[in-house]
Amino acid sequence: MDTLIPLISLIALEVILGIDNIIFISILADRLPEEQRSKLRNWGIGLAMVMRLMLLALISWILKLDQTLFTILETEISGKGLILILGGLFLLYKSTKEIYHKTELAQSQNPVPPAKAGFGRMLTEVIILDLVFSVDSIITAVGMVDELWVMYTAVIATVVIMLIAAKPISAFIHEHPSFKILALCFLMMIGVSLLAEGLHFEIPKGYIYFSMAFAFLVDIIQMKTVKQKA
Repeated sequence: MDTLIPLISLIALEVILGIDNIIFISILADRLPEEQRSKLRNWGIGLAMVMRLMLLALISWILKLDQTLFTILETEISGKGLILILGGLFLLYKSTKEIYHKTELAQSQNPVPPAKAGFGRMLTEVIILDLVFSVDSIITAVGMVDELWVMYTAVIATVVIMLIAAKPISAFIHEHPSFKILALCFLMMIGVSLLAEGLHFEIPKGYIYFSMAFAFLVDIIQMKTVKQKA
C-alpha cells in the first residue's frame, strides 16, 4: 500500500501530461495518408516510452539538468529550462502554423495547400516533442517517488494507456474540425507554459487543463445545439 498509492498517483499524472503528446501526434498524423496514421501514432508513443526508460537509466544526468548553465538578465537558465524553452517555441511555431493553414489559407480566394507531409519529417517532429515532454515527465516523477521500479512501472503503464487512447482521440479530432482548432489552441497554451517554466515563471497546469476542459464543454454544447437546429 505504501508504494501502490504513489504508483497510481504517478500514473495518473503521467497520463495527464501525456495528453499533450497524444494531441500533437494526432494532429500531425492527420496530415498523412490514412494508412500511415496508425503507424505514426504507434511509433511516436513507442519512442516516447523508449526515451523515458532511457532517461530513467540516466537519472543522475537528468538531475544535473536542474543546475544553472548561464544567466540572462538575472534569470538563471538550466539545462532543463533550455530544453523547455526550445520545446515551447517549437510547439508555438507548429500550432500557430497549423491554425494559419486551417483558417487564413482555407478562406483565401486562391488557397495554397500545405506542403505534402512526409512520414519521416512528421516522425522527427514527434521525436523532438517526445524529448521535451519526457524530460519534464521524468523530473516530475523523480520529485514524487524515490523507487526507480515505480517510475519504470508508471512509464510502461502510461504508454499502454496512451496507445489505447490515441486512436479514439485522433479519430475524434479528425471528424470534428472545430475541436482540431481547440486542440491547437491547447497546444499553444502548453507551449506558453513550457516557455514560462523554462524562464522560472510557473503557470499551474491545473489552470490550463481546467480552462481547456471548460472550452471543450462549451464546444460540445454548441455542436449539439447546431445539430438540433439542423
